[in-house]
Amino acid sequence: MEERRKKHQKRMENRANRPSKNTGLILFVLQLMASGLFMSLLVWLNIVPTLQLLAVGGILVLLALLTLFSQLKASKKGLAGKIFSVIVSIILLVGSFWVYKTYDIVGKITNANYKLDRMVVAVLKDDSANDLKDAKDYTFGVQYQMDGMKVQKAVDKINKEIGKEVATQTYDNISEQAKALHDGKVKAIIYNEGYTELLEESFSAYKDSIKVIYEYEIKTEMENLSLDVSVEKEPFTVYISGIDTYGDVSETSRSDVNIIATVNPQSHQILLVTTPRDYYIPIPGISRGQEDKLTHAGLYGVDRSMATLSELYGVDIPFYARINFTSMIEIIDTLGGVDVVSEYEFETGTDAGAVVSVKKGMNHFNGKEALAFCRERHNLADGDNQRGKNQQAVLTGMIKKLVTPNMLVKAGSIMDSVAKSVDTNMSTDQLTRLIRNQLKTNAKWYITSVAAEGTQYRTSDCYSMPGESVYVCLPDENSVDSIKEMINKVEKGQVLEEYTTTSE
Repeated sequence: MEERRKKHQKRMENRANRPSKNTGLILFVLQLMASGLFMSLLVWLNIVPTLQLLAVGGILVLLALLTLFSQLKASKKGLAGKIFSVIVSIILLVGSFWVYKTYDIVGKITNANYKLDRMVVAVLKDDSANDLKDAKDYTFGVQYQMDGMKVQKAVDKINKEIGKEVATQTYDNISEQAKALHDGKVKAIIYNEGYTELLEESFSAYKDSIKVIYEYEIKTEMENLSLDVSVEKEPFTVYISGIDTYGDVSETSRSDVNIIATVNPQSHQILLVTTPRDYYIPIPGISRGQEDKLTHAGLYGVDRSMATLSELYGVDIPFYARINFTSMIEIIDTLGGVDVVSEYEFETGTDAGAVVSVKKGMNHFNGKEALAFCRERHNLADGDNQRGKNQQAVLTGMIKKLVTPNMLVKAGSIMDSVAKSVDTNMSTDQLTRLIRNQLKTNAKWYITSVAAEGTQYRTSDCYSMPGESVYVCLPDENSVDSIKEMINKVEKGQVLEEYTTTSE
């Protein structure tokens, strides 16, 4: 009798628990779907190495089996198993979101094989004109010596928008344009906004004296030299261009930071070469053999800077990465700061953005402090040359942080920051292969830094600023030849004698 009563009670409990078990099985199916979505996105992202991917898949299968077991074998409602399943599903859905976002951001910063020129019309600040229609009867000052085709495109666009052909007056260079505007010889000028800093050098307080009443963007595709490079197997060189503005990182502008990084993925060697922004060298395809400042090459597009450095050092440069150094603050803060070795003890001035007491040796900087360290030159005995070395030191500190496995937990935030301040012509596939290879090997990298040397002097024979007396840096041929030899050694797989590593 007692046994019959127990069986009846058991049947009643099973009936009572059946809806709960059904709910548990539904949660199990939802967990399986979330697991499938997460794994599919990881495969699509193509960053996680195969072994780690299989390990993640195994863990997800184990978690699913735990959920299933907790519901099928539960004597009561299996509440703990249900809570466990809900938590796992939420984590997987959040993870899926971040994986998708990471892929989206990688896509945004890669494949940037174009340059952007912003052509503008400027009038004097107190001029009554506020747009093109107000200026339709003005005479526009133009020059065709620099970027003549783009200037002509801008004139054609202006004619189309106004509905008539505007009057123009041609000058030999942009300095003459600015002078003509301020002398009242023309009431408006048309030029590439990237030349504004040049005008600031030759015309005191230029930016404060004018207002821009019209903008026209010209997007030009560049020749892609990077398609056939196997970045995880072959040595390659990247041009790293740093612009010190808040503008669009893809816009043509002077490059204040000019670093080439020669990378050998087999010997895990990186050679960072800094070239002074005032290096006095020809710009291939632009200056017709006449010397100019290296920084001015950026005014004609990142491809011209690459060609200039390629010719200087005799190395193919298929890749570039443009970095907005002002936005670098956010990247470094996301990394949790950066450890930087300084050759000298000094204090940065207010012009650098923050007053920072820099120690000789190791320093830990937040984003704002690191940027001040990168920008300071007036309080350094070797001025711009030492500033280049300091920029290398910050870049080295960032590389060390980025190649550590624990940066994976910050990957989403880091990518978010990078998307705002970096673009590169490296393909999405090439970048993901680089990341996957590092995650697979967790390799120690050997990083060597070197700076080209030269002699400062003044000249008025500068292609982009004809007739203006400007400081330039005459290259030291021995220094250039030494750098060529170092690049050659890295490409051959030789580890240079003086280096730092990513795991000291």
